Amino acid sequence: MTPRHIALALLVVLIWGLNFVVIHEGLAGMPPLLFVAIRFACILPIMAFVPRPQVAWRDLALVGLLMSAGQFGFLYSAMAAGLASGLASLILQAQALYTVVIAAAVLGERPRPIQLMGMGIAVGGLFVVALGRSGATPLVGVLLCLAGALSWGAGNVASRRCAGASGLGLTVWGSLFVPLPMLVLSLLIEGPGAVGDALTHFGGAAIASTAYTVILASLVGYTIWNGLMGIYPASNVAPFTLLVPVVGFLAGWVFLGERPNAAAFVGGALLLVGVAVIVLGPRALTRLGARRQSSKRSSVTPSAP
Repeated sequence: MTPRHIALALLVVLIWGLNFVVIHEGLAGMPPLLFVAIRFACILPIMAFVPRPQVAWRDLALVGLLMSAGQFGFLYSAMAAGLASGLASLILQAQALYTVVIAAAVLGERPRPIQLMGMGIAVGGLFVVALGRSGATPLVGVLLCLAGALSWGAGNVASRRCAGASGLGLTVWGSLFVPLPMLVLSLLIEGPGAVGDALTHFGGAAIASTAYTVILASLVGYTIWNGLMGIYPASNVAPFTLLVPVVGFLAGWVFLGERPNAAAFVGGALLLVGVAVIVLGPRALTRLGARRQSSKRSSVTPSAP
């Protein structure tokens, strides 16, 4: 990758990492499910400028409900319940673990031994975070965030049916299936009174947060990301996403004064190492095997005729 393209990838990492702090600030005084509905309703006008992915409406709806409604509905609820933004950015990466498990159960994909090792490391990290959490880290917040990761992982598997479609197209058109279900759930769970009060007092923080998530995190982020994925192999670009929770963790520390305990540091590090092994391990082994085969072929001396 050229230095310019590396810089663009890092810009996307920065935008997506800071998104957790932005969400935290926007949630002040906002019911989380209603906030999700508003966020994705604001994405809908972009459909006029983004071609619809050539996939079945059923698949588009499934991806939208799982990767957008489910993931962010649980994430926003977790943060509203008191889960720190930095810790949320780390726990959400359990999606890689769930993706492997769901793909094995639904698609019959057998995880490779190195992926099983990564899953063990990631699960160990989650246990450290859960068992070593301080009183400021509510268990319900951790569980809700894990549910969001599960929904994301299921969405990853569902998106296999949308092979070839751009991430921006799936995000924009999948948003069509998010606002109404989230609004109904908000009215049922958070109550008409809370919804009406929040809409009446929809302040500057909520507006700025929504603008950031719609324009920067969704439109700008996915446009740059899809451009890079169209130029380079996915194996060169995808690993940059492992830096997103690092940025989220540090941003929560710097901007919100979040002070994670030792368990959060250790557990978060184990989780990221596990995710890295799951994502990068198979590719590394494939490359190593190819190099060994090449080395063996080059070391064979041709016999004289």
